[in-house]
Amino acid sequence: MTIADYEEVHALWLSIRGFGIRALDDSREDIARFIERNPATSVVARADGKVVGSILCGSDGRQGAFYHVCVAQEFRRRGIGTSMVGYCMQQLKEMGINKVALIAFAGNSAGNAFWKQIGWTKSNVNYYEFLLNEKNITRFIGEDNDNL
Repeated sequence: MTIADYEEVHALWLSIRGFGIRALDDSREDIARFIERNPATSVVARADGKVVGSILCGSDGRQGAFYHVCVAQEFRRRGIGTSMVGYCMQQLKEMGINKVALIAFAGNSAGNAFWKQIGWTKSNVNYYEFLLNEKNITRFIGEDNDNL
């Protein structure tokens, strides 16, 4: 994935009901910064020249992380998600990363089923966050698109 893919990837995110988008973190500028820090790990999948899947993947040097893993509804169950995950995990492994984490919203039944099916285990940790910028709120697609 490169920043040149941003518009198509962002449009994909906006097409997926229940997908969480953050006001600042998911802006073109912040995604460009993420890709600059992680130039070889993020990926897009294309079908007929159109972006149909994406993963933002990065590392802090100790652990890998997946963000915004998605495949367009009409392209699911074709191995696209599994292939993208495999690519990202291989890139991380080549960097010497030994563990990958992700967050899947509890209500995302399709996503949670996918992770379980491909062998990931649900962690038993509590996830905490502290918002440093109140403008960086998460909006869920299909609930209030007017403010995205």
